[in-house]
Amino acid sequence: MTTFEHVTLPQRVLFGTGRAAQNLAAEVDRLGARAVMVIAGPTEQPIAQTVTERITVALRYDDVAPHVPIAKAEKARAAAKEHGIDLLVCIGGGSTTGLAKAIALTTGLPIVAVPTTYAGSEATNVWGLTEDSRKSTGVDDRVLPVTVVYDADLTSSLPADLSVASGLNALAHSIDSMWAPRADPINQALAAEAIRTLNAGLPAVKADPDDTAGREDCLYGAYLSAVAFASAGSGMHHKICHVLGGAYNLPHAQTHAVVLPYVLAFLAPAAPAAEARIAAAFGTAHALDGLNTLRARLDAPTALADHGLTEDNIPEAVALILPFIPDTTPRQVTPGNLEVLLRAAWAGTPPSSEGFLS
Repeated sequence: MTTFEHVTLPQRVLFGTGRAAQNLAAEVDRLGARAVMVIAGPTEQPIAQTVTERITVALRYDDVAPHVPIAKAEKARAAAKEHGIDLLVCIGGGSTTGLAKAIALTTGLPIVAVPTTYAGSEATNVWGLTEDSRKSTGVDDRVLPVTVVYDADLTSSLPADLSVASGLNALAHSIDSMWAPRADPINQALAAEAIRTLNAGLPAVKADPDDTAGREDCLYGAYLSAVAFASAGSGMHHKICHVLGGAYNLPHAQTHAVVLPYVLAFLAPAAPAAEARIAAAFGTAHALDGLNTLRARLDAPTALADHGLTEDNIPEAVALILPFIPDTTPRQVTPGNLEVLLRAAWAGTPPSSEGFLS
């Protein structure tokens, strides 16, 4: 018998290439906002100016940083209060969305998210804050954007290497959703479609950054991945990456891109049904073969050593990660096998389809 409990989060999605400014203006009008705070990092300001050309902006805010340091969150909350803000509009990637969520967490202000990457944070009710080199995450419906405005044109300025890392971050959402604490058949169906779509879209964008259809596939796949992840919860992969990012200030998307094949190789033998669904979505006999083939086509990041983790950090990282590994993880995680996994990811040792851990 099949028994599960599934929660679908309430959110409006407006998807249309070249329609971001039009759709954003319509949402601001629909929500009756009178004092809009637009959050966009310095590099995203040109895009933000274009997207917001049809609305009145009370405050433009650009003090954005990865992993949302608590001091920056508190500064942004104070700015929103000072200007009497009644709507947050975030334009950018996961860091920008994360700052908007930090404000919404304590103020309850609604968010309209306009993504420029494939981060997926815009479709979840998960927040993250970093304090004293430790990243905390939580779930709260107040941080779920009320509307997401997707426009593939806004991803065209994303460099190819960041497109790859961001897309693999999205792929990590879908693969983790196959065995996360609240995984269910609906999550797995969404995740499988996300894998299939990202597997087609990412190589197209890598080959031609101007391929609109490929970028639309990536946005669609990233959204499906995030919806599955929001319902299924955070699995082993995300717990590892959140700790590494917060403790060692590693870049978010690249960390996910590197760690993903190692976690897949570790868990796949213990979850054959989920592994088969992932493999089918890739169109390969084995899930890891499909992921490795895609990563090779994308020239994906391969080693945590390239992104700031030192070998000396690994024993501490093991101790920090272990308490956060979900009890529902298909395979027992021990200090020994977790250290082997992290050392392999640090060095970039290729995991095999037979599994690189005993």
